[in-house]
Amino acid sequence: MLDFEIDKLTNSIEHALTKQVFQTQLVRIPYGERLNKKNWVFDWKKELSNPVREIYKLVTLAEPNLIHGLISIGFNEDHVYMHLLENAAFNKGQTKLYRGVAGNLVAFACKLSFERKFDGIVVFESKTSLIEHYQQTVGAKILARNRLFIDTVEADMLVKRYFK
Repeated sequence: MLDFEIDKLTNSIEHALTKQVFQTQLVRIPYGERLNKKNWVFDWKKELSNPVREIYKLVTLAEPNLIHGLISIGFNEDHVYMHLLENAAFNKGQTKLYRGVAGNLVAFACKLSFERKFDGIVVFESKTSLIEHYQQTVGAKILARNRLFIDTVEADMLVKRYFK
C-alpha cells in the first residue's frame, strides 16, 4: 500500500528554497544490493531480494551518489505495478530539500509502461486517505476500492513533463 505525496509536478526536481532545477536520472539497483537502512522507512532490503521486482533510485546528474527517492516496480501482463515508492528522508515533510521527487518516480513508471507496450498503464494500491490526492495530482482513477491506475492520457502527460 503506497503512502507518498506528490508535492509538486516539476520538470525534474527542484530545490525547495532556491527553486533551482536539477536534471535527474533513474538507475536500476542490482538484485541483492544493500541500501543504508536508516535513511528509509520501507524495507528496501526485502524489495532488493525479490528477483521479480525492479528497484530504481532517483539521483541528480550533479550528485549521482545521493539518492533522492526509490521505486519498486513489477511487470504484469498489461501494466506496470508500483509496489513501493519512497522519498529520501530529507525530501519529506515541511523541511524537505527537494520537490518533485515522487512525481518523477511515478512518471518513470509510466515511461516504463510505454516502453513495455502497456500504453502507459500503471497500477498501485493507495491508503484510503490519499486516493483523492492521487486523483487530483496525477489523474489516477479508481480500479477497485483502494486500487488505482494511471491511464494512457495521464501517463503521457507525466512522461512528457519529466522526460523530454
